[in-house]
Amino acid sequence: MPFQDARNTIDGPPNALVTVPAVFRATADPGPYPGCLSHQGGLASACLEVMRASSRSTVRRLPLPLRARYWRVLRLFFGILSSTLFWETGIRRIGLASLARRTAPDRYRRSAQRFRTLASDLGGMWIKVGQFLSARVDVLPDTVTSELARLQDEVNPEAFETMQRMVEAELTMPLGSAYAWFDPVPLASASLGQVHRARLPGGDSVVVKVQRPQIDDLIEVDLRALKTAVVWLKRFRAISRRADLDSLLAEFSRTLWDEVDYLKEAENAHRFAEIFAEDESVRIPQVYVSHTTRRVLTLEDVYYIKITDYQAIEAVGIDRAEVAKRVFRTYLEQIFVEGFFHADPHPGNLFVQPLRDGEWRLTFVDFGMVGRLTAEAKAGLRELAIGIGTRDLDRLNRAFQQLGMLLPGADLARIRQAEEVLFDRMWGMSVRDLVRAHPQQMRQFTREFRDLIYEMPFQVPSDLLFLGRCLGILSGLCTGLHPDFNLFEGLAPFARGLLEEERGPGSPPGCPLRGARRDEARWEAALDWLMEQAGLLGGFPRRIDATLRRIERGELEVRASASKDLEVQLRSLTLAVERLVGAILFGVLVVVATLLFVANQPLFGGVTLGAALVLLLVWLRPRRI
Repeated sequence: MPFQDARNTIDGPPNALVTVPAVFRATADPGPYPGCLSHQGGLASACLEVMRASSRSTVRRLPLPLRARYWRVLRLFFGILSSTLFWETGIRRIGLASLARRTAPDRYRRSAQRFRTLASDLGGMWIKVGQFLSARVDVLPDTVTSELARLQDEVNPEAFETMQRMVEAELTMPLGSAYAWFDPVPLASASLGQVHRARLPGGDSVVVKVQRPQIDDLIEVDLRALKTAVVWLKRFRAISRRADLDSLLAEFSRTLWDEVDYLKEAENAHRFAEIFAEDESVRIPQVYVSHTTRRVLTLEDVYYIKITDYQAIEAVGIDRAEVAKRVFRTYLEQIFVEGFFHADPHPGNLFVQPLRDGEWRLTFVDFGMVGRLTAEAKAGLRELAIGIGTRDLDRLNRAFQQLGMLLPGADLARIRQAEEVLFDRMWGMSVRDLVRAHPQQMRQFTREFRDLIYEMPFQVPSDLLFLGRCLGILSGLCTGLHPDFNLFEGLAPFARGLLEEERGPGSPPGCPLRGARRDEARWEAALDWLMEQAGLLGGFPRRIDATLRRIERGELEVRASASKDLEVQLRSLTLAVERLVGAILFGVLVVVATLLFVANQPLFGGVTLGAALVLLLVWLRPRRI
């Protein structure tokens, strides 16, 4: 199959020369496929049309193994989506909603298990997709996310001869010349590459990360299959209303291509080294640029005690609770101060380095997956941290709006009521206490705010996607180190430090910034505040004038809304009346059909009876109260 070079392709790494199958560029339109599932159309016919089109224009000329891989993925997604549509639309519409609800957890779990099996078999990016989806607790049920969370990025290693050829081709020299010693047994083997210990000619101990062969081709095929699945998923309103799937796919693709570009990973490691240059408690490994290319990365060997090896940590006299606190503090600084964070804090990427006299360092490795926050997102997250740490609900809701985490039309007053209850009942509790919270309290909260829970007016914007995943992993990591780890105790002093920075000099000891960076941040915060106030003052005359003009034209509207309980009662009454009318009409139609059959008019009797059955199905259709 012919391969050509392309720049800035939709699925390829941005601003980089990559190898892309020519067949993909012929069909690289990112828009929806014509005729794919609409709200009025059926999933099966729409998806089959897409699959037929795909077979003609996308995969016909692919090598057989890649073609089989593509179709296996689509068959899985087609089966899962068809089952979901059948149960969530078809079964519910004929009055069996309770059956659909009872069987939902088992069905979701089986679908997640099927995907986990596929990801484990195919490897490549599908393990990343599973880990990515396991963090979408705002979109997917708990039975799905908990099953996908079991995916481990550990696969069988490639043959040493294959990886040796890769290293020699990238470094343009024999392996024995590049390294004085190279361990043929990998230290770790993941879906995109594997790591070997080695020693440089100068005697430095290093680890060498080598990319798996032909990984670019696998990613191209997998992204094409994933893009088709996203087109189908966008037709499910329950998912599309809470997530911009196109943006999520673009963000995931960008991060994935960055992760297989080891030159970018080297840049990330260098930036982290600059961030923690003044912090002796954190260590970032040195990058050996002379032995680093796009597919081979050579780093200082800093593999010490794995952060989940609790017995080894305690054996050297290190307090696990202090490790949890340092990990948490380090991530607070990365996220809220730097806006640049290590997005993959799983146990294989964090180590504890014992030093003398009971001292120790927290060591990071693997900088392929990082998160970058815009200035707006960082400002919103700082508001969020201050709101939680100081229990300021107004500030918390402003942060939700600033971050774009609320769906249009969200009831802010109702959300505030729920936040007050949650803060009163749960603020200050450790993670263990939160897990052990009395079921009666949770049931009471669910009954009290069932309307809000049903609507779920929250979403995770694409630019915060990897932050959500990171925080989920981080929470589990800190709890494993210290079961009584208290998120609020760790966040509160940090939030007070952020708040003090906004107010001016005199930061307390808990202030998150140090030295010159703290002074610089204060000046930036003061200038931002002045610019914000100037913008508000400048806009007042225009807004007042616009309001007066609307009053003069009689266009000013005053809106009032009934309480949630009254709305529910009115909807219940309306539904009862509708069903009463439907029952009367159904009875009338049945009587008329019977009379027509008795009068030897089977055609008209059958039509009338059919109309009665249609009315019955509509009558039994579940309605939201």
